[in-house]
Amino acid sequence: MFVIWKKQGEKIFSYHGGNKKLNTYPSFSSARFLSQADLIKGVASLVLRSAEATVGNYSCEVTESNREGELKMELKNSSVVSCGDETPEEKCGSWFLLVERAVIISLMCLLVIFCAAQLSVIGLKYEIESQKKVCVIVALVIFAVVAGVGAALFIQDGYTVQNQAGLGLTVIPTVILIPLQYVMFGIVFDSLMQATLALIGLKLLGFIIAVVGFALCVPACPPLHGSVLIAGLAIMAIGSLLSLAYVFIMAEEAKCDFGVDSSMPK
Repeated sequence: MFVIWKKQGEKIFSYHGGNKKLNTYPSFSSARFLSQADLIKGVASLVLRSAEATVGNYSCEVTESNREGELKMELKNSSVVSCGDETPEEKCGSWFLLVERAVIISLMCLLVIFCAAQLSVIGLKYEIESQKKVCVIVALVIFAVVAGVGAALFIQDGYTVQNQAGLGLTVIPTVILIPLQYVMFGIVFDSLMQATLALIGLKLLGFIIAVVGFALCVPACPPLHGSVLIAGLAIMAIGSLLSLAYVFIMAEEAKCDFGVDSSMPK
């Protein structure tokens, strides 16, 4: 029996049944039969490491005695068969799709931007105690730095401890934004109204969903619940945007009220 595997017409693996010799090629050094013992049953399936199993057209030619056959197939997405010497990264390939990573990091950037914009509006429209202002700014800067480091680790391709730690540093610190929102609302309003409590509750809900999604994504590659994580961050971003709009509207109304009062005769 003679078996030849090709990719795009070029040999990547061959087997000579007469001397039981296997031949591999440098770019496909991990190539091996799924089960050499099953060759006599007509099973010549090939196993490659995911890093080498690139997308393309593959063909398998089998010659046995006076019979010859060829099977052609297209590999659209590598399917990994577990091998003892493969690392988790090699078995999985990419943890999150590039689009998913971009969406997660974009949502984190929006959280920072909305929070900073809200703080700017409050700083321009209201008087803030110096100590409280410093605490809020420091908390926001710490969150931005930690999330930035996490994003730098997470954006890299693969499924490693580094990627997992990066996602954790991106998601977990968002809890800072909840008490930070409470403090900023406290600066604007003497007592928190139902609308402000609802907005804080919305961000808390988003954080809980994001953390649950993160916990579900860590042990799985590819992640089966990445949409849960993204949904949680999206809810937090929506809560931050609504909070910014609410603070801006209330500040404008306060400005208008002040204008009317000042125009009244003494």
